[in-house]
Amino acid sequence: MEPLPDFATLTDEDLRTLIRELEQEENEVSYRRRLLQGKIDILRVELVTRLQKHVSAGETELADLDRLTDILSRKAAPTPDEPA
Repeated sequence: MEPLPDFATLTDEDLRTLIRELEQEENEVSYRRRLLQGKIDILRVELVTRLQKHVSAGETELADLDRLTDILSRKAAPTPDEPA
């Protein structure tokens, strides 16, 4: 990211031009962020769908609620030798 120029050296038109350029750049970054977020959402849906299929087929459990309760009720993180 480039530093801002010395404002005293810029004309009003230079300032307007710089504002337009930065607004355009912001729009491009925002568009890219929305595309990335959309891809992340699609991948998460695929992952959840696969997990649901594994759970339905009895290949895995969705969650061990007793284990989660134990982990969340602790004051500290599990030790390295403790299974996650």
